[in-house]
Amino acid sequence: MSILNKYQNFYFIGIGGIGMSALARFFHANGKNVLGYDKTPTKLTAQLGFEGIDISFEDLIDEKIIAFNKEETLVIYTPAIKKLAILDYFASESFEILKRAKVLGLITENTDCIAVAGTHGKTTTSTLIAHLCKEANLPSSAFLGGISENFKSNFDYNGNQFSVVEADEYDRSFLNLSPDWAVVTSIDADHLDIYGDRVQIEDGFRQFASLVPNDNQLFVRKGIAIGREHLTYAVNEEADYYSDNLRMDHDKIYFDFHTPTEEINDFVWEIPGIHNVENATVALAILSNLGIDFETLKKAIASFKGIKRRYTKHIFDNGKIYIDDYAHHPTELNAVIGSIKTFYPTKKLLVVFQPHLFSRTRDFAEDFARSLEKADDLLLLDIYPARELQENFEGITSAWLSDKIEIENKKVCTLHETFELIKEKEFDILLTVGAGNIDTLYDGIVEWLPNIEKVSI
Repeated sequence: MSILNKYQNFYFIGIGGIGMSALARFFHANGKNVLGYDKTPTKLTAQLGFEGIDISFEDLIDEKIIAFNKEETLVIYTPAIKKLAILDYFASESFEILKRAKVLGLITENTDCIAVAGTHGKTTTSTLIAHLCKEANLPSSAFLGGISENFKSNFDYNGNQFSVVEADEYDRSFLNLSPDWAVVTSIDADHLDIYGDRVQIEDGFRQFASLVPNDNQLFVRKGIAIGREHLTYAVNEEADYYSDNLRMDHDKIYFDFHTPTEEINDFVWEIPGIHNVENATVALAILSNLGIDFETLKKAIASFKGIKRRYTKHIFDNGKIYIDDYAHHPTELNAVIGSIKTFYPTKKLLVVFQPHLFSRTRDFAEDFARSLEKADDLLLLDIYPARELQENFEGITSAWLSDKIEIENKKVCTLHETFELIKEKEFDILLTVGAGNIDTLYDGIVEWLPNIEKVSI
């Protein structure tokens, strides 16, 4: 692989990001000298340090940076970093500097790349494909947008023949990839701050699909118009590959899987939701096309534990249920809340939601309102701004969104006061949901919730 051969040192600016850290782990696994900078220490940066990756949290040109030979060093950055003395130094000294998406694209040029794209479902699907590859002992590397409960990481390394990549549509990053196999799970409107409108984002996905050289290696959820020949997959309706006969028994989901030529019965796993069976369907389709036998795939599916913050569920002895999820788009909210209401129709649901981005809140306000009205009680946190500034979105606040939500039990609050407000509520199921820093509530909730009074199940 040329990028591995050309450089010995890899410096990551913004190394704590989910996509950046996976790349850092890849080069570290290949014996390279990996260092980086991030603004704030997190659990993820702490784990990277434990794995042997050197991270600085100060924007200083230290002796390690000065010692780099530019011919042997690649600097990798994320566009989220706008201004940094370290980045300015590397630029002034004529170091090779590339965006994360470009580097990931270079890696995929030299592997059999399986790329998973979609506005929803891509993290679960790519992580499941990576898990199946590992269980089948395929020589593969996985670059994921979430933390696999099996790998305990967003990266897995078992060789370089295959790469499994979560193909990110933001900033059209996925157009840098060289996919040999690809999945398109969904093309709902999102990231309208980048694409402008639904037509443009759909066109972006069609450009991505056009990168796949073989029609029979492009898998698209049935009903999506992708602009070229492809294979389809679905749940509870016929397609080239589909699953049906879904049933639940003691928190396990059973389903049957159909290929164009055969039917394989009784796959079983613990991942809830019809949408997740849909993700499993396309993962099975790809792995079976790679020649993996169905007995191996059945065992691999059964051992899949999911992804952190994708319907992470705790059932406590006192009868309380806690679910934590990354959903930050109305379609995702509908999926997670819908699954809860399907499996627990009589239980009182408290939803704690943190909107992510002013632009997304503005663009999908009515849809967010309809999704959140399915809660029995709602705590609505302040909008997490990420890369945006409130001054550019006057009037777009959680209070503004709350006015559109037609339920009686609702309250707007800050992250700081949320935990104490949760303690005052009566509920059977607690759902914390969002893509910002709402995850900082998780440890406290898991410690507190099993110790409160017992409830009926």
